[in-house]
Amino acid sequence: MRPLRSSRLHDPHPYPGRLITVEGIDGSGKSTQLSLLRTWLESEGYAVVFSEWNSSPLVKKVTRRGKKKRSLTPMTFSLIHATDFADRTEHQIIPPLKAGSVVLADRYMYTAFARDVARGVERQWVRGLYQFAVRPTLAFYFRVGLDEAMKRLRAARAELKFYEAGADVVVADDLEESFRVFQGRIIAEYESMVDEFGLVVIDASLPVEEQQTRMRQVVAEKLAGAKRTGSKTWVDLASLARASQA
Repeated sequence: MRPLRSSRLHDPHPYPGRLITVEGIDGSGKSTQLSLLRTWLESEGYAVVFSEWNSSPLVKKVTRRGKKKRSLTPMTFSLIHATDFADRTEHQIIPPLKAGSVVLADRYMYTAFARDVARGVERQWVRGLYQFAVRPTLAFYFRVGLDEAMKRLRAARAELKFYEAGADVVVADDLEESFRVFQGRIIAEYESMVDEFGLVVIDASLPVEEQQTRMRQVVAEKLAGAKRTGSKTWVDLASLARASQA
């Protein structure tokens, strides 16, 4: 089936600001890299605004209750996240883009395209649901293997989360097996989007400093004319990277 084409999803946005997003499965390290990028951009004097997935006050509490009760269906998940995304687009993303700021988003519409389809929601329907979305200036995809992602998650917390492991849609003997099946489906969707949406692939198995250096090189090429609010300050990347892993 051919992907749904939409000018909002595939064409550059018309605003003077820059929208930079990160994607990847749980354990890919994308949030760490975005945090480091934010620190660098602020040290360079750019006006930076941050937005993250599932953070809109309209749905955050509802989502939390639904997860706790394990009552969310794939379609409910899809609609709740689309509502969250629409609210943040209107209040957290478009206004600063119009003002010329750099907007950083930890997960974007591509998360829905990957997760919802992995849960069995029809691909074209999900694409249509997000036709209002603003296409990012840059969208990074942190590619990581399942074994490495599992290793990182085990180090970060005691156990996997129910919905993170896709236990609501995957029949498996335990959460780890479910995680591997579900996240494998998500990886397949991300890989299919690399060419369609021009995702910039970062090898998430590389050292943190190398990943960040690559990100900065790509971002720097897109910053000409972006709004600055202050003067540059020196930042030690190695020290920041060590602190982020502490």
